Amino acid sequence: MSPTPATASFLAARDILLDEREDAAAARARFSWPDVGPHFNWAVDWFDAIALENDSTALWIVEEDGRETKVSFREMSRRSNQVANWMRERGVRQGDHVMLMLGNQVELWETMLAIMKLGAVILPTSTVLGADELADRIDRADVAHIIANADDAALFDGVPTSVGRIAIGGLAHGWAEYGDSDGASNDKPGVQVSSDDPALIYFTSGTTSKPKMVVHTHSSYPVGHLSTLSWLGLQPGDVHLAISSPGWGKHAWSCFFTPWIAEATVFVYNYKRFDAQALVAQLDRAHVTTFCAPPTVWRMLIQNDITRRPGALREIMSAGEPLNPEVISRIRSWWGLVIRDGYGQTETTAIIANTPGAALVPGSMGTPLPGVAIALIDPLTGEAGDEGEICIDLSASPVNLMSGYLGDDAKTAKAMADGYFHTGDVASRDEQGYITFIGRTDDIFKSSDYKVSPFEVESILIEHDAVAEAAVVGAPDDMRLNITKAYVALANGWKDDAETARHILQHARDAMPPYMRVRRVEFFELPKTASGKIRRVELRAREVEAAERGERLAGEWREGDLLS
Repeated sequence: MSPTPATASFLAARDILLDEREDAAAARARFSWPDVGPHFNWAVDWFDAIALENDSTALWIVEEDGRETKVSFREMSRRSNQVANWMRERGVRQGDHVMLMLGNQVELWETMLAIMKLGAVILPTSTVLGADELADRIDRADVAHIIANADDAALFDGVPTSVGRIAIGGLAHGWAEYGDSDGASNDKPGVQVSSDDPALIYFTSGTTSKPKMVVHTHSSYPVGHLSTLSWLGLQPGDVHLAISSPGWGKHAWSCFFTPWIAEATVFVYNYKRFDAQALVAQLDRAHVTTFCAPPTVWRMLIQNDITRRPGALREIMSAGEPLNPEVISRIRSWWGLVIRDGYGQTETTAIIANTPGAALVPGSMGTPLPGVAIALIDPLTGEAGDEGEICIDLSASPVNLMSGYLGDDAKTAKAMADGYFHTGDVASRDEQGYITFIGRTDDIFKSSDYKVSPFEVESILIEHDAVAEAAVVGAPDDMRLNITKAYVALANGWKDDAETARHILQHARDAMPPYMRVRRVEFFELPKTASGKIRRVELRAREVEAAERGERLAGEWREGDLLS
């Protein structure tokens, strides 16, 4: 079967990125977003096309107890058709919003493809949310159907009965049983969608406010993730492991769209409790070639002295939050590979990254990816320069950008103001064009008229052996406006006492200029979103409330008390 024009255009754009995998400048020069026409459904026009008579492994899931499942491209295509036809019989219609709350299980990938094939809209949802949060999302997003494991059915007891329900892995009263789909037709559903129809709605991680609802189209995510392919450096036949939880945008980046754009295998290792040795054993056993993990995982690998590189690894990446230079240096000395940082948001695909073969600048996120025009805009003057808010130039017609925030035209307009998409993150750019993260616009604070970047301070702090993780905020101060306060999660073997605090404060004094250095430290379990991002806004509020009460926080150690 000859490819459709849309498929052929997508393939040609992808192959340019594969050809120029290790030449970022050439990739940027040659690449342009493919013209997929007015009607494009990635699940049909791309996935089904590459799955035709393709018995190579699309999905490989390994459980902690050794059980494993492998599904070929051909079988995934057939099965998702079957699920789509059965779901249509259950009342799922084109344009319906379908909440999908599943873990890393085969049905997650089947249903994502099936929902896309029906032209319905996927609402990926984390399995760690409670009943109240779920009810809020169902109401705000106008959810028409829910797909969840039978064990979680009780979480939806308060949801209106008009919302359809499909349960996986068991019986639940009032829920259709997913296993019944086994008898459905596996013919193609035959639904036509427009390229700009909604395909996914993601909730943001809510690090500073109530989660927004981000709408992506059949173009902005499936086609937009060509930029993510350029960052990850995947090739056909690769085995790719990304540690990411379903329900968040990064899971779709690295566990769904991008590997299958590359015709690579998605490898999943399901564990309840992180075990560095067990993870590396799986990387070895499965001959994983490309591996992406959040900074927390890389730090835990270092803490567990995982000095031996898994045998087949070729590319290693980090995402979620900026990666500190010390972590990159340690892994490079042990494994002989460089962790390549990448940057994007729920509202985008990958937009800035260190790509394969490119020289690395320590601490930098890299350079703009193919098809992405980045400007750094001064928040006060609105002028473009070499330091400012990371923005995407809308005049370049970026494909890999959300269509807007569901039900909030005002926030959409604000995000797209003055001809740019505003990320809310601040960065600097050097003479070679490398971009370095400074912080969130609402995390950066002033101390004695100097701007302090929490990320920069945290990067220096974790160089100390006692610091496993740190979150820095400004603590209100009458003289300096703010002083630098560090909340620290301790590494194994260190005590929560004055001596440890003295070591950390001395390290800060030795390594930081006076305006930046940490003056207070507290050992603390860092508050995080469900996706693992630190909620500095909570820590900042804690400091402000203590200052307003005129109180000193009980667990706080201060420089003036411990150092002369």
